Amino acid sequence: MKLSLLSRLMDRPSQPQANARNLTRRSFLQTCAVAVAATGAGSPRLFGAASEPTTDKQVPLKLGIRAATMKMVGDTNVIRVAAGIAGIRGVELQVAAGGAHNLRDWDVVRQYKRESDRWDIRIPSLAGIWDQGVNISSPNAGENIQLAIRAAEKLGSGVILLAFFDKNAPDMNREESYGPVVTTLRKTAPVAADAGVLLGLENSLSPADNVKLLDLVGHKAVRVYYDLYNMTTYGHGAEAVPGVKLFGRDRICAVHVKNGNKLIEQPGPIDWAAAFAAFNEIGYEGWFTYETGHKTLADCLADTARNNAFLAKHIRMPTV
Repeated sequence: MKLSLLSRLMDRPSQPQANARNLTRRSFLQTCAVAVAATGAGSPRLFGAASEPTTDKQVPLKLGIRAATMKMVGDTNVIRVAAGIAGIRGVELQVAAGGAHNLRDWDVVRQYKRESDRWDIRIPSLAGIWDQGVNISSPNAGENIQLAIRAAEKLGSGVILLAFFDKNAPDMNREESYGPVVTTLRKTAPVAADAGVLLGLENSLSPADNVKLLDLVGHKAVRVYYDLYNMTTYGHGAEAVPGVKLFGRDRICAVHVKNGNKLIEQPGPIDWAAAFAAFNEIGYEGWFTYETGHKTLADCLADTARNNAFLAKHIRMPTV
């Protein structure tokens, strides 16, 4: 019975030819709209209309691995090999490393992109962007960052890792030390944002000093590439896991996962079960990328399979 009005409209006898010529497209659409409104009320599937989704979806677990971890820097076969590791969905590449086969060569970039598409393996992040002798405080640091942004845009990479440790890291108590870093990041952040790329800071600063640096830059395209293991290396071990909540979801763009030459589940300086619980709590949904140590590629493949099982047990990606 709901379709009676629509049926009457469709079965209505033809009007004289002169009137038919006066039926404009607008009046026809208005007539149809009235019919559909009258007959479709309470029937969201009328004519195949999609109903609102009724269940939430869980964000997939994003596990990646560094080409350097696989001892395959500069080798496009790294994509194919990584595709053979169950659970691995991405490979982090080096920009300036790899000899002649690096990501400053656009032909090489295209080769990696073809392999990425061929094996359905993402290139979520790029690291190793500095030329020899260049660091975050160098006058030409911005040029290195912009070259990396171009490569990232071509590869579909969402994060560029900006590494600066020890003497290359600024003293956050001295403006003359951190000022040039802030200036460089402020200049390059809009370029990164336009390319859909985030600049991830990985360094020897404490979590609190990293927050200070991010606040000084004041741009959402600049975040932390969080390496908890590095926090222990540079004297901030007690702050490593609490740092997850200090940064929060919106300040962390990617995470490095490592435990020296051990499996992630084995005892080490970081309680990874507690760390993953903290990431779960803040609703982090980005990449976890292995920077683990292995003697051989065969060891890397076997260890990564075990590490994947451990991470899958402890990480709970958010539902949206």
